[in-house]
Amino acid sequence: MKIIAVIGSKKSGKTTTVEAIVKGLTARGHRVATAKHISEKRFSLDTAGKDTWRHAKAGANPVVSVARGELGIIRKIDTTKFDLREITQYCRNNVDFIIIEGFRSLMKNAPKLPKILSIKAYSEAVETLKQFKSIIALTGPAASTATKLGIPVVDILEEPEKLVGIIEKKSGI
Repeated sequence: MKIIAVIGSKKSGKTTTVEAIVKGLTARGHRVATAKHISEKRFSLDTAGKDTWRHAKAGANPVVSVARGELGIIRKIDTTKFDLREITQYCRNNVDFIIIEGFRSLMKNAPKLPKILSIKAYSEAVETLKQFKSIIALTGPAASTATKLGIPVVDILEEPEKLVGIIEKKSGI
């Protein structure tokens, strides 16, 4: 099982990049899980007033919701101190790849983990490369401005297969 991180600032194209990676890897027969960092402090998967929310308010933990074609597990836990191992443990069953979106502060502590950097401006790439190691590709609206950095540049909308190829090569596939 391989882990690939997609990092970048807000609105830099991270989710578009993750979508392209997942589509490309699954089309090639790989099983893929994702983990997404959500920075909004008040965000919740549960909806106030709904039955699962009421179950949790009554003290149930976890709450499992089962619908046609979907299973949801809501656990009320402190995630502020999670590390990469704790995050990925929820994705490990029967997958070949875990694609991580965000978790920028955690990625600083994972220098060997392959990362894809999505950028809105050339300066973002320059600054991020000072802080992060193992950047295997650049994507995002300004990626084409960063060709002289010596890192493969991918137009994710026009050539998503190029990025999937880079990921497979880096993963030894």
